[in-house]
Parts: sequence; structure tokens; C-alpha cells
Amino acid sequence: MRTAYQQLIDEVCALLDAPATLEGRDFRLIAFGAHDSDDDLALDPVRTRSILGRGSTAAVRAWFEGFGITTAHAPVRIPPEPSAGVRTGRLCLPVRHGGVVYGYIWLLDDGALRLDDPRLDEAMAIARRAGALLAEDARGGARVGNLLHALLSGHADEGPAPAEELADALGPAAEGPLVLLAVAPWEAAHELPATPPGALALTTLPGQRAGAAWALAALARPPAARALAGRLGVNTGRGPRGGLSAARHAVAELPAAWPEALGAARAAGASDRFGALAEWAGIGPYRLLTALPPRLPPDPAVLPLLRPEHRELAHTAETFLDHAGQATRTAEALGIHRQTLYYRVSRIEQLTGLDLDEGEDRLLLHLALKTAGW
Repeated sequence: MRTAYQQLIDEVCALLDAPATLEGRDFRLIAFGAHDSDDDLALDPVRTRSILGRGSTAAVRAWFEGFGITTAHAPVRIPPEPSAGVRTGRLCLPVRHGGVVYGYIWLLDDGALRLDDPRLDEAMAIARRAGALLAEDARGGARVGNLLHALLSGHADEGPAPAEELADALGPAAEGPLVLLAVAPWEAAHELPATPPGALALTTLPGQRAGAAWALAALARPPAARALAGRLGVNTGRGPRGGLSAARHAVAELPAAWPEALGAARAAGASDRFGALAEWAGIGPYRLLTALPPRLPPDPAVLPLLRPEHRELAHTAETFLDHAGQATRTAEALGIHRQTLYYRVSRIEQLTGLDLDEGEDRLLLHLALKTAGW
């Protein structure tokens, strides 16, 4: 199906002799056409971001949608807006089918193409073909997404087991290994992106175990999972965090994988050392924390250390315990003198009543600090 989209966008580029991209209605990239240019039109920053980042910013989306593209049935000309990174004007060809907009074909154009150019009629015919394909893709994606939702949520109507139905719908792709990717937080409970490359099924589910109201669940094969996470907005910025479950070899095993994916996503949000995407197998002691109830009250002994005025001492304690109580390594990590560290450790013991020479006291403090950030 992706090859078909690429062929359609290549047709548009050849027909209009202009750089073009095809995006879903969620502004995620589906296909783009290579285009030779003597100027820098093809390097428009929004187009570059769409190609490299597989999507557009909220500011760009708001600027474009402000011109009525979601309800348009004909080409829409959009002027530049440097403040949103739109340095070059565009023509938007709505991609519709059955009265529904499924996406947009974007042409970099600063007025060279007239709206009465007969070639635009041919281009709109290509857009309608793309709309039919996207509609078909959406129907198939909705069905497997609903089946994945039924399987992971444990809610199924009478009839075949959801695992069997999902395996049948996926066909050969159901033959493992398979992983689940959790993306959290996912703002819109019922808004799914156009199925990106690498995703076998998408759905939204409650995400409390990831510290969010909602999470996106994506089913994928292990080699495609990391690239898929990037396409769904998981990156090193301030966007959502992602978690990958351990691999499973059968669709029926996926319900046990979903808590792992959510737990890994929560670990990625709790500790910078995992980056934006964490794997269940790599989060170590955080696997145990996933079994704890959300918003667990702090242990009374550690509560004084968690007050705002002792934030530096709490950070010192966690760093000290992360480095197995080794003073030299801890002092280097904190950028302080060892004597300063010894003084802080003494203050920590006074505040908590714990003896950090005792293993159980260290364990209690370490778990309490990790839970507080959890």
C-alpha cells in the first residue's frame, strides 16, 4: 500500500513540476516526491521537518487549518507565515473520499501555479485516488485496532476470542515475534493517527500505569519498533514517552505484554537515563515499581527528606545510592568535594533516622526515593 501512495505522489510531482508531499489528516507524512530545484524551495523547513520528523508542529497545523483545508473540496492557496516556520507558500489539495477528508497533498508554490491551471484538475483526480486508498487503509486499520483494544482491555463481545480474530486479521504478520509499544501521555482518547509504517495495529487504552490518563498502544515487530516510536512522536524533546514490552511469539500472549509496555513508558518518564524510549528488559528495578499502586504515599521515615527545602539532599541521597554508596564516584557525579558529601550524608541520616551503613536502611531509602519520582 505504501508503494501505491509513493507512486501517486510521484505522479503529482511529474504533472505539476513542483515538490509535493502526502500527509494524513493528522499531518503525519505518508509519502514525498523527490524534486530537483535551482532554488531553496525544496528545503522549506516545514517540508524538511515533515520528511525527517514524519510530522508537523502544532503551530504549522493551526496555520494551515485556519484556511479551511479540513472542509475544502478544491485546491487552497496558503501564504507564507515565517513565525510558524512556513517560509514558502503552498497549494493544498484535499485528499477526500466519500465526503471525508483523509489527508492532504502539499505543493510548495509561491504563486507559480494559477488556480485555473487545467493540470490541477488532473492533480485533484490523483488526490481522489489517494483518498480511496486512505479510506480503505483506515477501514482495515480500524478493524485490527478494535480487535487489539478488545484483546488488551479484556472486553469482547460474544463470538470468537479476540486473540483468534486479531490473528486472523493480521494474517502472516501474526506469526511472532511481536512487541507492544506504549506512547504516553496520549492526549486524545479516541483520536488515532493514520497507521504509520511499522505499525500492525493501533488503539488507545487507559494509561494509569504509565502515569497518564490515556496511552496509545501500537503492535509491531521488534526490528520496526524503535523507528515506529519516533514516527508516533516519541523523541528526546518534551513529547510523550515510549515503552517497549518484551517480545511475544503469539497474539494470545499480548495482554501480558501491555503492562510491561506501560511500565517501561513510565520508567522513561521517571528517569532521564532511559531516554525517551525504554524497554521492559532494560529498566531494572523499575520493573518492581510497576507492581506498586499509583500515588503510593511516601514512607514516613523518608517524608522529611522529600520536603521542597531538602530537594538537594534528596538528590544527593539518590545519587549516593545509585553509585552503591561509593563516596568518590558520588562526589564526582555531583561535582562536590568528598567532605561536602559526608556532611550531606550525615544530614540525610539525621532527617530520616536511617543508618546508611545498614543495607536494609539503604534499601528503604532507595526505594522510597525512586517511588517518589515514579
